Amino acid sequence: MTKPATKPGNQAALATMYAGAGLTVIAALSPFIDQATTTVLADHVREGYPAYGAGEINAAVTAYTIILAVVGVLGLLGWLGTGWAVRAGKGWARLMATAMFAIGACVAIAAATTKDTSGDVGLAPLLGWLLVLPCLPGLAAVVLLWRRAA
Repeated sequence: MTKPATKPGNQAALATMYAGAGLTVIAALSPFIDQATTTVLADHVREGYPAYGAGEINAAVTAYTIILAVVGVLGLLGWLGTGWAVRAGKGWARLMATAMFAIGACVAIAAATTKDTSGDVGLAPLLGWLLVLPCLPGLAAVVLLWRRAA
């Protein structure tokens, strides 16, 4: 006998997870979009380090962009892996979702609030808050999964 692919009560959690994955992609792409358009990150670095030249600012922006892209890819892998576990009806899916939420929230809060040597937050606040945004559906998915278990 085969196991049902997804428990009926987990459909809402899965939909929430897909929304979170989408927001993670947006957050990961935002530094690239910013670099090509509004330059919020470059302006933030320039304000924090007025003595920096164009090369140093570009190097800082590139470093942040690469770091945020890696965090985004890891976050997306977390969403996809957790979604697979929920869809497959794995008993440990709730624990995995809770752990992924905790890790994601810690990374997002650290990125949004950590101060650099200038005394200001290192990451431009707009980009920092974009990292926090996927945590909201993460929390909702965790709540939905644990409610279904009760």
